[in-house]
Amino acid sequence: MRKIRIAQIGTSRNSHGISIWNSLKKQSDIFEICGYAMPEGEKEKFPEQMTAFKDYTELTLDEIMKDPSIEAVAIETEEIYLTKYAILAAENKKHIHMEKPGGTVLSDFERLIEAVKKNKTAFHLGYMYRYNPYIKSLIDRVKSGELGEIISVEAQMSGYHPTELRSWLKTFSGGIMFFLGCHLVDLILQIQGKPERIIPLNKSTGLDNIDSTDFGMAVFEYKNGVSFAKTTDIEHGGFLRRQLVVTGTKGMIEVRPLEENVNYPGTITHFKENFDKSWNAKAETRISEEFDRYDNMLISFAQIAAGEKENPYSCDYELELYKTVLECCGVDSNR
Repeated sequence: MRKIRIAQIGTSRNSHGISIWNSLKKQSDIFEICGYAMPEGEKEKFPEQMTAFKDYTELTLDEIMKDPSIEAVAIETEEIYLTKYAILAAENKKHIHMEKPGGTVLSDFERLIEAVKKNKTAFHLGYMYRYNPYIKSLIDRVKSGELGEIISVEAQMSGYHPTELRSWLKTFSGGIMFFLGCHLVDLILQIQGKPERIIPLNKSTGLDNIDSTDFGMAVFEYKNGVSFAKTTDIEHGGFLRRQLVVTGTKGMIEVRPLEENVNYPGTITHFKENFDKSWNAKAETRISEEFDRYDNMLISFAQIAAGEKENPYSCDYELELYKTVLECCGVDSNR
């Protein structure tokens, strides 16, 4: 595969900007890094991250956009700025890898999708579990009918974060549901499609006198069952209880934890499955080989940008997912 000439726009404290940058550097066989821009004062906000960029060229945003040899950008700003810079990149016909889920305004995300479609650029979002090979295999097995008709999906993604991050969640409607729950919404939509109804059940625990929405839950009603996404910011040991349980008429597969760090960014996945209907049936438990989700993510992006494969996540799907995330946050996506 030919090398993709790429620049990164921004970084952030609470998402994956540094992990993406480090993976770009590591994968020098498929990416040629042209430089980076920090358009939202990131150098002052996140000085501890700047050593990762020290041997590379700092560019202005205009230099990146006006250079036709820079064919792709990784947009890794703080969430509230993502859609703004993605629209600019699409209008300048750059292929886009963007942190999830996008900015906070639906009309801006719709404008972004229109620009991407008009200019026929790649649009690739950083939903990390899409690039966990074992979760991807599970979804492929579901779609092949191996589990039969799906009755329910139980998806959880929690952790225990410091007070600074929990206060920061007030940036978003829906708080933790917007920030982390979006990953779970993506998994449920991939497995079951659009639900008949969504019931958001998001709360503030009030812990440490912080009034952000740090407990997120949404119920998805389907014609033959109910699924749910649960995400919290105040759960002791929550990282290793992140899980995905898919129950069908022919069997059940449970992934728990979704990922366990091993020489981070290396991770492993634990999963078990059961196709035995007997009451005391034992599930077969497996542990995956080590993988790096960021490497897998960016390999996928490079292949799409180079025209070597079609993006499995269409613009229409990404828009539907974004609207569904907003519904799970209690935001009316029809307004």
